[in-house]
Amino acid sequence: MSTETDTKVIAEVRENFGKGYARRLRAAGQIPAVIYGHGTEPVHVSLPGHQVSLLIRRANAVLELEVAGKQQLTLVKDVQKDPVHQIIEHIDLLVVKKGEKIQVDVPVVVLGEPFAGTIANLDNATVTLEVEATHIPETIEVDVEGLEDGTHITAADLTLPKGAALVTEPETLVVAISVPAATLAESDEIEAADEAAAEEQSEAAEEAAE
Repeated sequence: MSTETDTKVIAEVRENFGKGYARRLRAAGQIPAVIYGHGTEPVHVSLPGHQVSLLIRRANAVLELEVAGKQQLTLVKDVQKDPVHQIIEHIDLLVVKKGEKIQVDVPVVVLGEPFAGTIANLDNATVTLEVEATHIPETIEVDVEGLEDGTHITAADLTLPKGAALVTEPETLVVAISVPAATLAESDEIEAADEAAAEEQSEAAEEAAE
């Protein structure tokens, strides 16, 4: 029996379609899904809702399905949710093979704190990698500890896991370290005030001299 963290999922083939049937499936704790790819005919299935909703919290989840007694490795390609209630309405599953290289978008996670007074701006939240279907990294980490204003980290600067190849253009900006606009504006105001005060003092000195 599958546990909540187990990627082995028992999928039931479904013959009925339509919104009404899909609604009844969801009410029964099941999620409608379709399996496709590798030249196979699409197979419509239902998945155990609670287990699968936990598994797909991570990006690019790979599910080991048991469909009509046969094993099938699949990549979660698309998750459709109700825009209001965020209930999972349907999942698209792409057939993959062990050892096969696929292209996936992997989330970028920023670690550490940049130099005092600066912030780390995440310009691209994901990077596209070519990796083995069964070795997809959950995230790509970027350490910004102590980095100063003006530092740019591009896709080429990222440390990738073994066996992963960068598909995103190497010069793509991923993280930029900068001083917040509000801080710059405040600095400009202080500078302007200092200049005005200095000018007043100069004028007062000239008047006194006269």
